[in-house]
Amino acid sequence: MICLMTNIQSVFGYEILDSRGNPTVEVQMSDGTHTVRAAVPSGASTGIHEALELRDGDKKRYLGKGVLKAIANINDVIAQSVVGQNPSDQKSLDQRMLDLDGTENKSKLGANAILGVSLAAARLASVQQGLPLFKHLQNLFGSDQVSLPRPMMNVLNGGAHADSGLAIQEFMIFPKLADFSHNLQAGSEIFHTLKKLLKAEGHSVGVGDEGGFAPRIATVKEAFGFIVKAIDEAGYTGQVELATDAAASEFYEDGKYFIDGKHLTSSELTDLYAELIETYPLVSIEDSHHEDDFAGFQQMQERFGDQLQLVGDDLLVTNKKRLQQAIDDQWCNSILIKVNQIGSLTETFETLALAKKNNFTTVISHRSGETCDTFIADLAVGVNAGQIKTGSLSRSDRVGKYNQLLRIAQSL
Repeated sequence: MICLMTNIQSVFGYEILDSRGNPTVEVQMSDGTHTVRAAVPSGASTGIHEALELRDGDKKRYLGKGVLKAIANINDVIAQSVVGQNPSDQKSLDQRMLDLDGTENKSKLGANAILGVSLAAARLASVQQGLPLFKHLQNLFGSDQVSLPRPMMNVLNGGAHADSGLAIQEFMIFPKLADFSHNLQAGSEIFHTLKKLLKAEGHSVGVGDEGGFAPRIATVKEAFGFIVKAIDEAGYTGQVELATDAAASEFYEDGKYFIDGKHLTSSELTDLYAELIETYPLVSIEDSHHEDDFAGFQQMQERFGDQLQLVGDDLLVTNKKRLQQAIDDQWCNSILIKVNQIGSLTETFETLALAKKNNFTTVISHRSGETCDTFIADLAVGVNAGQIKTGSLSRSDRVGKYNQLLRIAQSL
């Protein structure tokens, strides 16, 4: 095949390890002059409606978590289709892969295989044009402006991300200072203050998957109490709000929610959130209920939708069809955006556009199994998302995204 120098000359997929030491996909793409790489993250707390992450299932190798099948699909199937294509034509390139797969949830080729190539193409196109990645993504998305996102920082881990015993998965600080660099400084200082407070009370200060502390704390209120005290002692009273990812599907069983040693109904869980909202500066709740407990989400939206950001993650899985249902049936007012939940950059953009059109707030998010790829930092800026979740103030897989945002802030 004869290719123009600006077109894709080669695509090669291979295994790397993510932040939990499990295999994931990385893709190398070249136009003959420029070579780029893109890595695919992986979740632990995953929604049942997410696009399929293709794993090998061979228990003798990486406990079944290998991704050689996905790699083979990249090298033997996808590469033949995308070599010779222009990486700047993101929509056409992504559609070629979606057509090759032909399934609703990308179960034939694997969302991890498709996404690796999709992200690599965007990065190659930005390099070819001599543009920062965020600027290329802005042009692709058609955003009229860019901004540094406000960070949600997961400082206490529970749920599927730690063995702390806490049902709620993420306890986040949400600084609201003048700019990104000051928000990051506040987060760092609060994180270290929290560590000191936990140690003084005899708690472990080991960290969970996303870099937040994972002490054995008995109740949600005790966890929030520690965080509020750390905010005050660090000197940021009134300048930092709280957010949480309940990931309620993880503590839902047989129609009840097991939290703080109690089994609660859907309505009783909503009442617990009401107590937390009254007691703490809690302004954002993600996945308050089980991903198919639509009545629970509707009740949350009815009671708190005017005062709180109610975020759908497992509920919506970055899927525009699910998002349209949420808009029609008033499930929530915000969406978490994870590129690997849907499996291509183009589909991510389509979901973001639908959210913005309907006045949903948007939060770009990492996964618990991350890599050192900083793509989502540029994505958050380029699509003017306004918010980002990328973990705590430790672990290079998390801090790397914050550092990339600092670089972008300097360039702007």
